[in-house]
Amino acid sequence: MDRCARQALAQAAREGRDCVLVQVERVEGSVPREAGAGMVVTRHSALGTVGGGHLELKSIALARQQLEQGKPGFSVRFPLGPSLGQCCGGVAYIRFDLCPQGKVPAGVPMLVPQPLFHLMLFGAGHVAQALVQVLATLDCAITWIDSREQQFPPQVPEQVSVEFSEHPADEVRHAPPGTFYLIMTHSHALDLQIVEQVMKRGDAGFLGLIGSKTKRVRFERRLADKGFGATQIATMTSPIGAAGITGKAPGVVAIAAAAQLLEVATRRDEEAQSRPITASVRA
Repeated sequence: MDRCARQALAQAAREGRDCVLVQVERVEGSVPREAGAGMVVTRHSALGTVGGGHLELKSIALARQQLEQGKPGFSVRFPLGPSLGQCCGGVAYIRFDLCPQGKVPAGVPMLVPQPLFHLMLFGAGHVAQALVQVLATLDCAITWIDSREQQFPPQVPEQVSVEFSEHPADEVRHAPPGTFYLIMTHSHALDLQIVEQVMKRGDAGFLGLIGSKTKRVRFERRLADKGFGATQIATMTSPIGAAGITGKAPGVVAIAAAAQLLEVATRRDEEAQSRPITASVRA
């Protein structure tokens, strides 16, 4: 289940409240939410979302009926056409599981959506701290790295893994292929070291460096002097942030950076979906 559903389920468990875990089990075609999205329905509330509209209203009604009757888990196929008043045109399979006192029964599948992206965030200054709070509303995985342990806040969102490292550039080697990188440390020299390590790997999903156009020009020269080619250097995005968003306040920069990450992730997923599936044939 997604972040909102997990939090709602944990709240129901703390309060000992009976509820129904409603999850998007699988989808076909165009639908408002992805597999793994979910919500938690009690007799008086519904937290999270499976897509809104009549699909959600019907799902809440079925969940409350399940609460009243104590029915075991079941799945329902919802064609998202005229009968539901939704024009998506796809099909959503919704699963309903009764959770007495907020506890998920053994054997109930916990459907987890794929993270939007895995981000390695270098630096824990004002912009990074604002960015972590913005991304806390999304299902993404964040590894947050700084050489100054005291810079990290005492509490971070659940999808954030904090790593204190005396040599942050060394942490690049631990990242999975396709990782997104945002570099915003307190030191330009350290920024350059990290950029070098990411470029040497050559498998970043996104490489962003905070700073001005002047900083980019200087980094381009230094990277070229170190033997990096024009194609490698072109993979670095700097300044960062979605086009058209101006302002230098940490919150503004964080929102612009988050929007850019979502743009890149969306484009990556669309390209993956449009890529033809090939099968190997043995002679």
